[in-house]
Amino acid sequence: MKNSKNKSLILLDGTHYMYRAFHAMPPLSNAGGEATGALYGFLNMLRKLLWEFDPDYLVVVFDAKGKNFRNDLFSGYKANRPRMPDELREQMGPIKEIIAAMGISVLVVPGVEADDVIGTLSTAAKIEALDVWIASGDKDLTQLVGGTVSMINTVDGKILDSDRVKEKFGVFPDRIIDYLSLVGDSVDNVPGVPKVGPKTAVKWLSEYGNLDGVIANASKIKGKVGENLRASLDRLPLSRELVTIKCDVEIDVAPRDLVIGEIETEVLRSFYDRFEFKSWLSELSGEAASEIPGKKNAVAVKYEIITDEIRLDEWIARLTRAPLFSFDTETTSLNYMEAELVGVSFSLAADEAAYVPVGHDYAGAPKQLPVGLVLKKLKSLLENPDHLKVGQNLKYDMSVLARYDIEMCGIRFDTMLESYVLDSTATRHDMNSLARKYLNYDTVKFTDVAGKGAKQITFNKVDLTSAGHYAAEDADITLKLHNTLWPKLEKIPRLSRLFNELEVRLVPVLSRIERNGVMVDADMLRNQSKRLEEKIRSIEEQAWVEAGGEFNLGSPKQIQGILYERLALPILAKTPKGQPSTSEAVLQDLSDNYSLPRLILEYRSMSKLKSTYTDALPTCINCLTGRVHTSYHQAVASTGRLSSSEPNLQNIPIRTPEGRRVRQAFVAPRGYVLLAADYSQIELRIMAHLSQDDGLRNAFAEGKDVHISTASEVFSLNTDSVTADHRRSAKAINFGLIYGMSAFGLAKQLGIDRSAARDYVETYFSRYPKVKKYMESTREQAREQGFVETVFGRRLYVPDITARNAQRRQYAERTAINAPMQGTAADIIKRAMLSLDDWLEKNRVDARIIMQVHDELVLEVHQSEVSDVKEMVRNQMCGAADLTVPLEVEIGEAVNWDEAHI
Repeated sequence: MKNSKNKSLILLDGTHYMYRAFHAMPPLSNAGGEATGALYGFLNMLRKLLWEFDPDYLVVVFDAKGKNFRNDLFSGYKANRPRMPDELREQMGPIKEIIAAMGISVLVVPGVEADDVIGTLSTAAKIEALDVWIASGDKDLTQLVGGTVSMINTVDGKILDSDRVKEKFGVFPDRIIDYLSLVGDSVDNVPGVPKVGPKTAVKWLSEYGNLDGVIANASKIKGKVGENLRASLDRLPLSRELVTIKCDVEIDVAPRDLVIGEIETEVLRSFYDRFEFKSWLSELSGEAASEIPGKKNAVAVKYEIITDEIRLDEWIARLTRAPLFSFDTETTSLNYMEAELVGVSFSLAADEAAYVPVGHDYAGAPKQLPVGLVLKKLKSLLENPDHLKVGQNLKYDMSVLARYDIEMCGIRFDTMLESYVLDSTATRHDMNSLARKYLNYDTVKFTDVAGKGAKQITFNKVDLTSAGHYAAEDADITLKLHNTLWPKLEKIPRLSRLFNELEVRLVPVLSRIERNGVMVDADMLRNQSKRLEEKIRSIEEQAWVEAGGEFNLGSPKQIQGILYERLALPILAKTPKGQPSTSEAVLQDLSDNYSLPRLILEYRSMSKLKSTYTDALPTCINCLTGRVHTSYHQAVASTGRLSSSEPNLQNIPIRTPEGRRVRQAFVAPRGYVLLAADYSQIELRIMAHLSQDDGLRNAFAEGKDVHISTASEVFSLNTDSVTADHRRSAKAINFGLIYGMSAFGLAKQLGIDRSAARDYVETYFSRYPKVKKYMESTREQAREQGFVETVFGRRLYVPDITARNAQRRQYAERTAINAPMQGTAADIIKRAMLSLDDWLEKNRVDARIIMQVHDELVLEVHQSEVSDVKEMVRNQMCGAADLTVPLEVEIGEAVNWDEAHI
């Protein structure tokens, strides 16, 4: 598989799993009278979990014996819980030993509960950008859900994300603590408010926002339940503390230490024999296939491994006659600039596919056809535009084949893009996710054949039998996915047109841009790193003076102690766990009046710039080309925008001198210049087109500075009287409103009171009434049909538009308003890339597109061609869409990217 994804971590609540297994299973025992029911049930659930989720990291966390810090807070905590049954207690020791023998980490931390260990690891894993699944049925743990953290419900196996937590409990995860504080917990003996159940708690939290709001309005709540609330006010802080999971427990392991290791076969064999787990014992002995519960596949397939030249010729003849065939490559790396071909696979019909190995070189590997022979035979078929192909992320395959002098043509369909265009937010668009969603099929995963973590091997080391099935299945499933997805797209003509005319045509263009790469001056970046290191050290020393002592500026916990305990700065916001926040937004607000928060922000900014760019970019330079080659992703951003990774070129900061210096390191080779072409105010122009507002359209049609025009309207000034401050405020209004900014947000950005900001907004809408009308109609349209569209028909689904939660509904409304503009801008620059690439290819101009960043294209152009290329770039970009307002492009040229910005 070639779709990169985050590594994943399962945090398994071992104590909960053991109790669940104990109560779910009959009282089983072995011949010696030892209880085995909980053991068998636990291991059965664990094996199913491993099969279905295939995590990169996993840890089983158990409660420690004895009391913990919550007992110190409240002596009655869990006082009503019955003693663990003896039959269960005797199985706790063996289960931990068996888990360890399976290569899985076990954690028990004294003084805290398993929940606190899970909370700490989930917090650390989010920072490391891991996908986290918490396996438990404990409702307390739902407070951790959000972002990359989800929960696996042990009862039905369903995944709980933020929305499903809301469906289940009536509140989102960030209010679970408040919810539990009100409801209490009779099992754990957490005192809540008497007679207050889930419905009442949800009602109060919906009405008053959070627990503090409920407490503040306690006098307004009538009846007996109101009396109970007021009588409980003194106890509620304790309840909140008891149900709040600690996320800063001292643990001597990090999430990435929790790799699943090798199994200790003989130890497992001994345990399985002792507890009479006969089928698992047979599995260890190789006497039976591993039939793990949860596998849905039971289809007879005809997969073939081709090692004979005659058989290859027969398949090529069939492929040549076929109206469409699926194609896939297997390689040694995800990096398309380094990947060596290991084999190719193809499919013509469902459940039938073939794999041609060319590079399996492990000891004892069977003889295979030479790579040169296979590619020579396939070359005309792969390069012929009339022989149509379908694949999953074919851009990767195209780039790999280009290294072997094959320019792949005839890319007709791509299942990743079919899924993305159909609904960008419905699922991830990798093959495993698509097969599960659209085919109800569990594919063989790369880790199934190549292993995991430090023990993982490259595909050329995978045995031919396993590799052949895996690779043939890729081709087979791709064809099946296309046969499922394309009929759905064809039913929506605007989407099928978008796919045909834009997304699939962009695949070869992006492949070329990636392979072109961009030159980066490594020495310049290394010098920048040295200067940043000096600046970081200076900021650190200044911060220590302000704080009255040394501390770690990278530690949120230490920052929290310095700001709120030592310096007693005002607490502007709290984390979901009730701690004073040290988020960027909070530090930004505090920096208006205090110098230390400003220094911490500078430290973070400089440190990130150094680690992400000046240190990292030189390591990304390809040793053969001397260039940096990013990967552009068509199926990530929901609005249609491209994103990039390894390295990410989209987020290099340009508002600071240090950020702009990074762009100075992107350079042109001798005799060439970089040409940077950037759409001017494209989203505002799209707003003028969509809203058909006369004021906005006229400003653009007459070539006026739209921000000066807005300032003139909002502040009732002649354009000659508009100052730089007026223009700055107008710019904030123009862009703020299309991003759904409220009067409160505008007041904060401009540093004015809310009533003045409200007046600005009202004046703006009175001057541009059709803009307001467009926003209102778009919100209504989204509510009625569940999606909004770009000018070219791209859809963005917004299911939260009808959410009862005001915060989520308002966010969906802002998304609905902005998505057509951002999505249309994405469509326009993609159209420009297609037409410009076509012109460059046909005219054999000594110029090439080397980057696409937001609304900008960057080209590398020979100095003799600059004038012609600049004119053509302007023509192609301005002509990429037929709007009722003109598109304008700002074009600059220089020897480096920063100076090319005019």
